[in-house]
Amino acid sequence: MKQFLIFVVEDDPIYARILQYHLSLNPDYEVEVCSSGRECISKLYKNPSVISLDYSLPDMSGLNVIKAVKKFNPEIPVIIISGQEDIATAVTLLKEGASDYIIKNDETKTRLWNLLINIRENVKLREEISSLREEIGRKYDFHKVIVGNSPQIVNLFNLMEKAVQTGITVSITGETGTGKELIAKAIHYNSLRSKLPFVAINVSAIPRELIESEMFGYEKGAFTGANARKIGKFEEADRGTLFLDEIGDMDMNLQSKLLRVLQEKEIVRVGGNTVVKVDVRLIVATHKNLAEMVGKGLFREDLFYRLLGLPIDVPPLRNRGNDIVLLAKHFLDEFCKSNNVPAKFFNPEAAEKILNYNYPGNVRELKAIVDLACVLASGEFIRPEDVRFNASGTNQFFYMQELTLHEYTRRIIRHFLDKYEDNVLKVAKKLDVGKSTIYRMMKNNEL
Repeated sequence: MKQFLIFVVEDDPIYARILQYHLSLNPDYEVEVCSSGRECISKLYKNPSVISLDYSLPDMSGLNVIKAVKKFNPEIPVIIISGQEDIATAVTLLKEGASDYIIKNDETKTRLWNLLINIRENVKLREEISSLREEIGRKYDFHKVIVGNSPQIVNLFNLMEKAVQTGITVSITGETGTGKELIAKAIHYNSLRSKLPFVAINVSAIPRELIESEMFGYEKGAFTGANARKIGKFEEADRGTLFLDEIGDMDMNLQSKLLRVLQEKEIVRVGGNTVVKVDVRLIVATHKNLAEMVGKGLFREDLFYRLLGLPIDVPPLRNRGNDIVLLAKHFLDEFCKSNNVPAKFFNPEAAEKILNYNYPGNVRELKAIVDLACVLASGEFIRPEDVRFNASGTNQFFYMQELTLHEYTRRIIRHFLDKYEDNVLKVAKKLDVGKSTIYRMMKNNEL
């Protein structure tokens, strides 16, 4: 945190020295006296943390000094110290941006001291928030969020770059586990709204009877248990980004209310009548085919076109080729670092095994597999037997790839060999294939 610099603007030299001495009792404060408004303005380049300003200066009014300070940096707090208790003047100065108005009396030093403590805490908090936002922005750098260089991922990066340049609604589609929320965050934290809230809500995770009040908020007494007003997600995200995950699970009644909010840019809390204006950038995601749902009457057509915006389809992991190995290495390094484990590596056979699996759970499943493999590995290298696929994570999607019959056969046999721990006789019996066929393929390094 930078030095806390205080300007004491006071034309009475004795009173100025009293304030300077009193405030300098705090070793964290650097106090500089300015005897006139013009001197204060001329030194604004030092960017003081706070200004204590005598309202009655000989060269210019306190109001004009405030205006000059706010023009230079609206974040600098200005505390007015006046010899007169003039309510109308105080209100005017507060409207122009003064932080507080203090009357000169025996309590002035104490009040000023306490105000500075509060202001310093607020400054510290703002700096911490700014630092965190910068850190988040670095964290959500596209190439850190999404590892890969396949053509599909290059195209994804291009679309994300277009998304951050405007406030267009973004609709992200893709299978469960492909990282849709990470993409939404990356778009937000690289956009013009990056310093404003990112609010996420999973539509499918909230009971139908609660989702409306969760999104739009509610007034006190709106229903049993509503003991106080609650702000909804739209208001929380005001001027920032609202991410609606699994939008395809939203019921038709709420769809119509969402459509109205998007058209009018205003909400009404449940149980209330007050119209609240909201300005949000909307990003939605779903693993469902909304166009098909529209055709079946399960999703409003007008809402579908309102949400479509810039469509981004996240490719499933099985279609990303060598990205699978790159991602596996990334997750392995990440796990080792976060758990203080010596660096580990995949041996060629383990890497091949990882590459040839189809990942119905996508990136999320790959990470779980790599984490487990790192724990099971007893040495520097991860071996094929350390790479274990969940029993439910079978290769049910293998047929979606365009492979040769020989490659399909190889993958099926390899899957069952993994499942039955290389028991050739058992696999031959299960698949009704000659064991000599399996042995021949093993001998030729095809499995």
